[in-house]
Amino acid sequence: MPSETPALGAWVPLRHPRFRALWLAVLSSNIGTWVQDVAASWFMSERTGSPLMVAAVQSATTLPVVAFALVAGTLADIVDRRRYLLGVQLWMFFVSTMVALQAHAGRLEAWSLLCLTFALGTGASMAMPAQAATTADLVPRSVLAPAVALSSIGMNIARSIGPALGGLVVARFGAAWAFSLNALSFLGLVFVLWRWKPAKSVSALPAESFGGALRAGLRYAVQAGEFRSVLVKSACFFVFASALPAQLAIVVRQQLSAGAGTYGMLLGFIGAGAIGGAIALPKLRERFDADTLVPAATLLYSLTMLALAGIRDLRLLCVAMLANGLSWITVLSSLQTAAHVSVPAWVRARALSLYIVVFSAGMAGGSLIWGTLAQHAGTGFALTVAAVLAVLAGIFSLRFRLSVAMARDTTPSAHWPRPAVAAETDHARGPVLVTVEYLIEPADREEFLHHIHLLGGTRRRDGAVQWGVMEDAAQPGRFLEYFIVDSWLEHLRQHERVTHEEQRLQDRIRVLHRDAQPPSVRHFVGATPSNSHFVALENVP
Repeated sequence: MPSETPALGAWVPLRHPRFRALWLAVLSSNIGTWVQDVAASWFMSERTGSPLMVAAVQSATTLPVVAFALVAGTLADIVDRRRYLLGVQLWMFFVSTMVALQAHAGRLEAWSLLCLTFALGTGASMAMPAQAATTADLVPRSVLAPAVALSSIGMNIARSIGPALGGLVVARFGAAWAFSLNALSFLGLVFVLWRWKPAKSVSALPAESFGGALRAGLRYAVQAGEFRSVLVKSACFFVFASALPAQLAIVVRQQLSAGAGTYGMLLGFIGAGAIGGAIALPKLRERFDADTLVPAATLLYSLTMLALAGIRDLRLLCVAMLANGLSWITVLSSLQTAAHVSVPAWVRARALSLYIVVFSAGMAGGSLIWGTLAQHAGTGFALTVAAVLAVLAGIFSLRFRLSVAMARDTTPSAHWPRPAVAAETDHARGPVLVTVEYLIEPADREEFLHHIHLLGGTRRRDGAVQWGVMEDAAQPGRFLEYFIVDSWLEHLRQHERVTHEEQRLQDRIRVLHRDAQPPSVRHFVGATPSNSHFVALENVP
């Protein structure tokens, strides 16, 4: 179902100064990254002429994300994001400077370029989850979706300007100066992050340990069906969509017999199509929901791959690349928005890191697959196979609905009262058993069981290692819900993690509770005898 509320304009989030400053800095950095990508791909194409080695440049950029993004997402949720991002950007400035210096000295070879590209990709992988999660810290909830979409617009403005600029710099001045331009592009982002003063966390609880935070993030992803739908649809698109960017340079050089300027121009048309699509998206979303837009855009993207496989008229290819950019931004923005708004703030960077892993694994793995196929059977054949399989994968993924994920309200509700305890409980004490007792009329039994099992999923997502519901054999209609968490601290975290969506679900259940008093809640904490007691027993004659 399309949105029933008026869509906000694509540029509304730029009215918020902190978001605007970071967005512009990221835009400049992304332009530099695209300049680097064009220069690296063209450098590799000139040095080797191998479709596989050119595809390996893209893989060297994205494979680190598969390896490190989940670690990065975990760190981004538990450390000071500003300092963390500053450190990562300084690392990327250092590596990009090394690439530029080696190129100017004439010492840059194919394999050293791949190694340094991998190092840059490592920095990008460490920055991505924190940078994505920061969006929610810079704008209010009401403009979060357009802010996420605007981040995609920024990426595609860079995709429009960067390749054209990269092609021009490489053609006129050489790859070394393109690498230098990328190194300088990181300095603006460093300056903005240095000046940014984020609000301090309001939680009174200690930060999660790395291991505990990693387990919590994975547990949430396993239990959150709506978020899993986003990941499945992402995999079904990106593996096959990777064929076009991986093989575009080879088509330009070998099939069109053209140079870096033409390559940059075609990438510029892709970016221009993406910008136009992003501006049109708010209006499109008023008429169509994501579950209509994404399949349509997937079909259009597949047609553009077929066009690249068979068309050799540069003017027609420019039109096809405009359509490619439009379809790309439609799918990418829809998936990113669904990933962002379907998870609560406490686990957002970890969840986004999983989305980034799927995205990058699809792009990196797909690039190698289509590069290998093109090496043995030709670029046109590889693009045709990718286009057909993209449509089939899109049909398979229709069962996974993005509109459900986008409808979730994951803002904290803080509606759970503080647990009643006789004395202050040690945070490390556990495990903790929580029971909730309900009295349900026979006519409401099935409705209650439906809602209580939905609630059980949220208990597991938020920290429960075990959950269940039982009915009193002696008094039908008397139900006991129970769940277990590892420690008292983890249960206190549940109180902070509960959302408005869970509040509405609990309200529906409480309407079915037939007692005038609210459901009875009890907390039981693991109890063990003290060491001194054991010693006393052992000394009894």
